[in-house]
Amino acid sequence: MSNKRRELKDFVFENTEPPSDSQQPTATVALSAITLPSQQPRRYFDPIKMEQLIQSVKQHGILENLLIRPIQNQPGQYELVAGERRYRAAQSVGLVEVPVTIRELTDSEAVAIALVENLQREDLNPVEETEGILQLVALRLECAQNEVISLFYRMQNDVQRLNDNVIIQPQAESIKAIFSELGLMGWESFVSNRLPLLKLPEDVLEVLRSGQIEYTKARAIARIKNDQTRKELLEDAIAYNLSLSEIKRKIKEIEQQSQPETSSLKDLADETFRRLKKSQVWDDPKKKTKVEKLLTQLKALIEDDNSN
Repeated sequence: MSNKRRELKDFVFENTEPPSDSQQPTATVALSAITLPSQQPRRYFDPIKMEQLIQSVKQHGILENLLIRPIQNQPGQYELVAGERRYRAAQSVGLVEVPVTIRELTDSEAVAIALVENLQREDLNPVEETEGILQLVALRLECAQNEVISLFYRMQNDVQRLNDNVIIQPQAESIKAIFSELGLMGWESFVSNRLPLLKLPEDVLEVLRSGQIEYTKARAIARIKNDQTRKELLEDAIAYNLSLSEIKRKIKEIEQQSQPETSSLKDLADETFRRLKKSQVWDDPKKKTKVEKLLTQLKALIEDDNSN
């Protein structure tokens, strides 16, 4: 076990001292006796890397124990805590039994370990990493994720205003400790660069979760407001592996294509007012009354727009 992973497990259990790998109870358990937890922190598995693992399991078997915990009131039944990729590979290969480490864990401990394990994987995509960090912080602070997000932004505001808010200080210190132990990024970077991810359109989030596109490309494409246009550019970016500069060029072309309609409307307004000034409507009382009414409506429309 790496020093970083050992530190993280110490962190998860706070003051309890987890046994080393050699001290943990090891056994072989029927794969059919192990079930996946109802809430899993990881949603996407790279199919290429998954196939590589399957081939490795075929040749060498399971080299690292699955971590499981007994299911209360169900003797001989276990819940998977860590090692879902190995679990799925074992199913694909058709293994009957797998090597496991069995540990008595509370619900919160099991979730924390699963989150930490996933956060330490190199192939975890930025969306799942962001969601995993939020879950871990919410678990440690014992509050809802939306409350954690609000706390992050309050911390950011306090730093920007150089103001120490004593009300949130204990929670802020806990958050700083979590990020220090994870060693993935600073909490300030997380707030500035990762939380905005969760505000991206769902179609963009989906391709990010599946690892089909890089974060910088996805963020650029998310600027397109029209759903159909954005979907088409997403598909092209993935199918042709467009570079970020190519994507930005296409976005600029899309924005320019939407300009003519607005420009022509402005031109029409300019032309209409130019002709109005030269026309004879001012000499016709009936036409003058109609013009005054239209101008009053136009003025009200402009003032209403300015007030919004």
